[in-house]
Amino acid sequence: MNQIDFYEAKLAYETDSWDVFDALNKGDDIIVIDARSIEAYELEHIPNAINIPHKKMNEETTKNLDKDKLYVSYCDGIGCNASTKGALNMSKLGFNTKELLGGLDWWKRDGYETSGLNARKGTNISCGCN
Repeated sequence: MNQIDFYEAKLAYETDSWDVFDALNKGDDIIVIDARSIEAYELEHIPNAINIPHKKMNEETTKNLDKDKLYVSYCDGIGCNASTKGALNMSKLGFNTKELLGGLDWWKRDGYETSGLNARKGTNISCGCN
């Protein structure tokens, strides 16, 4: 694989918080999935994200999801691989998926608000990476 093919492939399967935030604000057909445990989700999550723990992703738990949408899987951050497992599981089930780089940690570092028991207000800081 050459460099151009590598970077194109990488962008096809990964995204960052700036792009997710922008897509959500524009009303794109994107669904954010928190692939962590229910308890972690309840404490803090990306607003409007749905929670499907990666260990529970199967045909039954995803039967009501629209396969025409893009699903972005995330977890805590780079020290957690639930987002990778979630993206893999959703892909195996026939969904179009991407993984959120840096997970919830980088979402918060970029200044976006969170929901849940430990919700944080946004700081309007963004990386401007687009």
